[in-house]
Amino acid sequence: MFRHAGLLGIWLLLSGCQSAYYSAMEKVGVEKRDILVDRVEDARDAQEDAQQQFSSALERFSTLLEFDGGELQRVYEGLKDQYEASEASAEKVSARINKVQDVADALFDEWQDELDQYSSEKLRRDSSVKLKDTQRRYTQLLNSMRRAESKMAPVLSALKDNVLYLKHNLNASAIGSLQGEFSGIKRDIDLLLREMNRAIDQSNEFIQSIQN
Repeated sequence: MFRHAGLLGIWLLLSGCQSAYYSAMEKVGVEKRDILVDRVEDARDAQEDAQQQFSSALERFSTLLEFDGGELQRVYEGLKDQYEASEASAEKVSARINKVQDVADALFDEWQDELDQYSSEKLRRDSSVKLKDTQRRYTQLLNSMRRAESKMAPVLSALKDNVLYLKHNLNASAIGSLQGEFSGIKRDIDLLLREMNRAIDQSNEFIQSIQN
C-alpha cells in the first residue's frame, strides 16, 4: 500500500512539474503547440539516430561472423559496445516519445476545455473540427512511433543473447554457433528500420500540418 502511495506521489510530483513547466513557457510566449512540434522533432531525430545505431550493430555482427583469427576478446567487446549503444538509443527513443505524449495530452485537454469559452458558435465549431483533425493526425503518429518502438525489444533481446553467449564461449567454434542467429537479427532490424522510416515520415507530415 505504501509503495503504491509512493509511486502515486512521484507521479503527481512529475505531473506538477510538467504543468509548472508549461505554465512558465506560456508566460514567455511558448505555447504547448510549439513544445509539441519541438518534441516531435526530437523524437524523430532520436529515431534517425537509432536507425544508424542498429544498422551499425548489424554490421558489427556481420563482421563477427567473418572472424578468421585474431583477438576474439576484442571482437566480443566490440559487439558488446554495439549492444549497449543500441540499448541506450532505444531508451532515448522511448523517452522522447513519452515526452511527445505528455505535452500532446496537455494540449488537447486545454484545447477541449477552451471550446466552452467561445461566444461565437461558428468559431467554436471551427476550432472543434480542427481539434479533432489534429487529434486524429496525432493518434496516427503516436501509433506509428509506438509500433516502431516495439520492434526494438526483440532486436535488443537477440543482441543481448549473442553477447552473453560469446562472453562465456570465447572461442572460434562459438562464432559458428552464432551463424544461425544472424538471419533472424537482420530480419528484425530490417523490419525495425522500415517502421522507423514510416514514423519519421509521419513526424514530418504532422509537423508540417500543425505549423500550417
